[in-house]
Amino acid sequence: MSAELGGRSGLQGKLTRWLRGRRPKDTADGGGREALLLASAAAGLPLAPAAHPAGYRCSCDRVGCPTPARHPVSFAWQTQSTTDRGQIERWARHQPQANFITATGMVHDVLDVPVEAGREALERLLDAGIEVGPVAESDDGRLLFFTATRGTPEDEDEWWPCELDCHPETMDEHPGLRWHCRGSYVLVPPAQLPGEDRTVRWVRGPEHPLPDPLSLLEVLTDACARYAGEEPDHASAAWPLRRH
Repeated sequence: MSAELGGRSGLQGKLTRWLRGRRPKDTADGGGREALLLASAAAGLPLAPAAHPAGYRCSCDRVGCPTPARHPVSFAWQTQSTTDRGQIERWARHQPQANFITATGMVHDVLDVPVEAGREALERLLDAGIEVGPVAESDDGRLLFFTATRGTPEDEDEWWPCELDCHPETMDEHPGLRWHCRGSYVLVPPAQLPGEDRTVRWVRGPEHPLPDPLSLLEVLTDACARYAGEEPDHASAAWPLRRH
């Protein structure tokens, strides 16, 4: 990964190029697929093999796959997910076309927003000096903010992020902000999507520490509300629901 990804000035330059409609050069090619996967695992992100594009379709055998090239290949992906370097090297070498998912809710969560709202929020967060962790961009129009998992805080019986909670089978129901936590997953860069030159790539790499999701949530919900042309509802969207 280039040093530019870790610097604020480099990121702001990328944001400027985005706004001008010119996509910055993908970083996945320069770093190497296996090296980038191992970097994610070294940062604590548990990985498992996923499907990959077969032309404009999915490599799985399912007719009309609803999430082509975006899902794990094994139903046991939660127990299969690992940070073990040797296992990831074997997977990467024996399955050279495979994408990889990272299981959320173990070490990290992902706040997943429309790309336009995400770019606005990212600039605001950096300008405010708020610590931002790894961020990935997907060419299906999403920006993924990787955070520490909330898990079950000691002062709460159970943590639920209300209607923001997103599981793979409910993603179409959450066009705005999605919160991937327990039982969910996202593609980890570098990944290929169906279509010509459509990828998932790092904007800020996994070397950045994972922040608390609540430190990002208000800015992200504000940006998503503006993107949707609505006023943000902080009471229902930004705070946990205590369950007994």
